Amino acid sequence: MTAEPTPHTPTPVAPARSAAEATRTVVQEFLTARLAGDTGRLTELFADEVDWLLAENPAVPWIRPRRTAAECAAQAEELAAHTVPEQSRASVDTFLVDGTDAVVTGHVAGTVRATGKSFEGPFALRLTVENGRITRHHLYENSLSIAEACTP
Repeated sequence: MTAEPTPHTPTPVAPARSAAEATRTVVQEFLTARLAGDTGRLTELFADEVDWLLAENPAVPWIRPRRTAAECAAQAEELAAHTVPEQSRASVDTFLVDGTDAVVTGHVAGTVRATGKSFEGPFALRLTVENGRITRHHLYENSLSIAEACTP
């Protein structure tokens, strides 16, 4: 006697949907906390160790290597300290999720407090969420525009 699959047998698609839904939820929480400058919540959302990638840029004080949840979350505070909040803007054009990976693209602009110069350009952010926490944060942005805005 052979067991026949029933219509109620889970398919391999169900776990992927669950992972994608969990990823989408965490990334939405991350974006909300980032916009609010909620460093405590950001620290909770980042894993203990994060694969952080943001091209080093010695002219930009908030761009530096990071690894821990607290270091990654602090980037939001450092950015806010060095830019003019009323002149900072970010918009999201695309938010794609595939299992544990998410990609957010959009546009960012701001003004550096120390120089009064503005920067702007597109960005792409790749995040990976595992066990409800962000384990990968790779940001690609217009680093030339940002460096020029930071240079007196």
